[in-house]
Amino acid sequence: MISAFATASLDLALWLIFIANLILTAWIVLGLLIHFDIVNRHNPIVSRLYSILNQLLEPVLGYIRRRIGKYLPNINGIDLTPLLLWLALRFIRSFLVSLSFVQPLTTN
Repeated sequence: MISAFATASLDLALWLIFIANLILTAWIVLGLLIHFDIVNRHNPIVSRLYSILNQLLEPVLGYIRRRIGKYLPNINGIDLTPLLLWLALRFIRSFLVSLSFVQPLTTN
């Protein structure tokens, strides 16, 4: 039986991973919309939203670029660090979910 504190901590961690995935997805979609000129980058709302999303993600993406970027292949300017972040978040989420199903050993 998992304690209430562990369950609450696990729920909080899973919620934070969900929010991080949501922010990452919004950043990727908005970046594609800007790149293909579907939305105007000079629109104040779009500019502000992209700036906020960029400020939230750039510390993590910058860390991944500095640490792992030298091992990534050069694909004509395509940045693969968001994909690595998404994969890392999926792995962490799967690991945390698997922890919730582990039953502690009982000693009699």
